[in-house]
Amino acid sequence: MALDMIGNTGESRPPRDAWRAMWRGFSQRCPNCGEGRLFRSFLKVVDRCSVCGEDLHHQRADDAPAYFTIVVVGHVVVGGVLWLERAYAPSSWVHAMIWLPLTLVSSLWLLPRVKGTLVGLQWAFRMHGFGGAAEGADPPPQPRPAGK
Repeated sequence: MALDMIGNTGESRPPRDAWRAMWRGFSQRCPNCGEGRLFRSFLKVVDRCSVCGEDLHHQRADDAPAYFTIVVVGHVVVGGVLWLERAYAPSSWVHAMIWLPLTLVSSLWLLPRVKGTLVGLQWAFRMHGFGGAAEGADPPPQPRPAGK
């Protein structure tokens, strides 16, 4: 069975609905069935869905959820700070009492949802082993040690 440049076989497979998979991930559910839990703890993805058995250990979200969370929360908070300062010009302690807790709570709420969305997107596009590479394909070559 021949592989193309990105490791896909020539056989056609039914497409996966990316929007549904991303919504299920945002809801912290399995991107395949939408029933099983996606996380076993705050940001640890389960190895396998307890309902449908889909392997989820392939995910490679890495640092992307943190970056997207920073962008979203940062825009909301900075916009709010600027608006409040122009409208009412409160003292610094008022800003601290409003924006520090809001930043913390919104970041902690959004981070697992963004990670779930990215895991769902990876699953839908068959990235990082979610059905993209042929079973039994050779693993990528390991780098040689330096100086040899």
